[in-house]
Amino acid sequence: MPTGAGAAAYADAMSTHARRERLLLADLLESAGPDAPTLCEGWTTRDLAAHVVVRERRGDAAAGIVVPQLAARGERIRKEYAEKPYGELIQLIRTGPPKMSPFAVKQIDEVSNSVEFFVHAEDVRRAQPDWSPREVDPVFAEALWKRLEKGSRLLGRGAPVGLVLRRPNGQTAVARRGTPVVTVTGEPAELTLFVFGRQSAARVSLDGEKEAVGRLETAKLGI
Repeated sequence: MPTGAGAAAYADAMSTHARRERLLLADLLESAGPDAPTLCEGWTTRDLAAHVVVRERRGDAAAGIVVPQLAARGERIRKEYAEKPYGELIQLIRTGPPKMSPFAVKQIDEVSNSVEFFVHAEDVRRAQPDWSPREVDPVFAEALWKRLEKGSRLLGRGAPVGLVLRRPNGQTAVARRGTPVVTVTGEPAELTLFVFGRQSAARVSLDGEKEAVGRLETAKLGI
């Protein structure tokens, strides 16, 4: 780990992906307007924007994402934020979390938000009728793959069959052990969307028994 001035440069580099994906998400939400559909079932772009803001600014509400007992309270707070002017929500996303938020720490921002914002940006993009896949640069693709290698078992725990993620270059990550096995092949960005529960929008190929593939395509994956 670098120290001194090198550490500062390292931290800046580490936050590059999250910062870029944040601004891209804000731009997509702004362009789509508040009432556009998203890949998040039942949510418009306004709902999604409110979720992003609450997640960063209201830790008491964000806990409901992972703690079922707090889900109802978290959803109530999210709906309250959704009533704010849409432009205000977009600006809050662009400016980022308050200084006292854990997400204001660059390293935490990168670890927590680079994939989060990427997925939500695609939630907006791919819900539109004329969407086309974005070109993901090789550095970010590698970052996404490393996150998949580390987190695939958590994300794939809801798979009803064995699940292997495979890049076109042959690298693999086991998301869930079991039989029968389905191998999902695609670029890291597409595999990320798949294991985050966006199976129908991910451009991947699935290899396995027909019944097992069908079960996996409709399974609840992700966090």
